[in-house]
Amino acid sequence: MNYPVVSEHVLGVVSSRLWSRRRREDVPPLLPGTVHVFRVGGEYRQYPEGLVFDPGHADVLDASSVSLIDTRVRVVDVRRTVPSVSEADQFTVSVSFSCQVTDPALIARQGVVDVTVPLRAYLAGEDDLPRVSAGYRVEEVNAVRAEAARWMTAYSTVVPPRVSGMSVEFVGVEVYVADELRAWEQKLREQRRSHELLRGQNDFESYDAQRIAELLAQGSDYADAIGIVRERVDVADVAARIHGLAAAREARAARIDEEKRAHAEAREMLSAQTQRDLILELVRQMGAEGTLSDPQPLLEELVRQGASRSGANPALDVGGTRPSDEPRPAPRSLRSAQTPEDDFVKDEDDFVD
Repeated sequence: MNYPVVSEHVLGVVSSRLWSRRRREDVPPLLPGTVHVFRVGGEYRQYPEGLVFDPGHADVLDASSVSLIDTRVRVVDVRRTVPSVSEADQFTVSVSFSCQVTDPALIARQGVVDVTVPLRAYLAGEDDLPRVSAGYRVEEVNAVRAEAARWMTAYSTVVPPRVSGMSVEFVGVEVYVADELRAWEQKLREQRRSHELLRGQNDFESYDAQRIAELLAQGSDYADAIGIVRERVDVADVAARIHGLAAAREARAARIDEEKRAHAEAREMLSAQTQRDLILELVRQMGAEGTLSDPQPLLEELVRQGASRSGANPALDVGGTRPSDEPRPAPRSLRSAQTPEDDFVKDEDDFVD
């Protein structure tokens, strides 16, 4: 770093001329913010500030060298490495100083080409900072930054930085970690941000899904109304769909009623048929066992009653066909088999032939 001495140049001897004024042609031009300091004999003399440069000036003609001195205010950073808890990791402390040249001739005499050299020596004289940073892990860089700022403020107040010919003031402290750790922390930060973004998207999706579910729970009419308000659904389409749904519900209700009625009639007919079959079977068994003398009239009567219940008029009976115009015999009531009392002689005259 070429500050505050920007450059130094050795000048040759200017030869005398008979008919012309002597002039020096090898003086480097001034840069913005710099001044010329000439070495004349054993002295360093600054060219008068505010005057136009005169190559025939006595100091310029007699100078053996010239220095360009930067007189502007500059902020200079000086770094120092301090340890951490782990021997494998270290902190880098960067201390900033505000510097300005107050005596260019003195700076040129001392040849302060790089001001960071004396400032680095000044920073190395602070012995408490390494002991403070050694108690922190490398991940605790923020704590180390606060401690370093506190210690440097106290140190610069008790022992202010000094560079001859310059004013130097402590500005601030910054603490850095290794590039590998910085890259790792950046990666972790990006991962955390990605997870937070994904979690936010999931939360928004859950909220939208819950809101839509609540809208749908209020019925299709409410959903249609929301669509109409937002001009995403046509009123005519909604009306046509509602009319179609109503017609479909009516048709379905009618079909269900018809199916129920047919089912009831089928059950009634099946129940009647089952009852008749049971009675017929009972009558046949009674006729076969002799408990019923003549089951035919009873069977015919059962068939006739069953036909009248079902709305039919069958011409057949259990025994065969019977013309519809023939008179039906009156039904006979069931009677039990002959009892033993039927064989007793009720009158003594019955013994007489």
